[in-house]
Amino acid sequence: MEYVTIDFEASCLPRQGRSFPVEVGICGSEGAESWLIAPAPSWRTWDWTEEAIRLHGITPQMLADEGLPPAQVFAELRRRTAGRTLVADSPVDSYWWETLAFAAGCIHPSPIRHVGSILDGFQATTGDILAAQCRADALIPGRHRAREDASWLWALLSGLERRAIERAVPTSDTPARLLPALSQAWTSELAA
Repeated sequence: MEYVTIDFEASCLPRQGRSFPVEVGICGSEGAESWLIAPAPSWRTWDWTEEAIRLHGITPQMLADEGLPPAQVFAELRRRTAGRTLVADSPVDSYWWETLAFAAGCIHPSPIRHVGSILDGFQATTGDILAAQCRADALIPGRHRAREDASWLWALLSGLERRAIERAVPTSDTPARLLPALSQAWTSELAA
């Protein structure tokens, strides 16, 4: 499976009110990217908490100055993720994905899979997961911005994928498509 990790920052958590996405980030074998999202007209009366601003540091003024229209962000995301599975580490990212898609005029966006459904495929042990988390923490120390959070999840999954390949006895069923992406990810890590 070829995947792209995705993460959203939002105006607040759904439990705190009606929230909308303010930033989205993705990460794949080609690297990471993020976009600030200008509020759709229908979102302008929705909730925005000081807690959210303290967490991610994105202000309404930043969105007014630098945010792109939801339709433009959604189109760019679809272009960059075409044919690949979207993976997030929080179920609430699906809510913000659907909110963004709806504002862009798309009623049925491609689904986002939760990282838990991917981990099973790696047959990772608890030790493998903890080691991959430590590696991701070391590579991506800053969090709570969409690009960094998507990169952190990519680092976690690529570490587990690498471990699964190392453990596997090569057979004709070994997914050869994994090797170039991992090679590129390792090369990028070494260059950083």
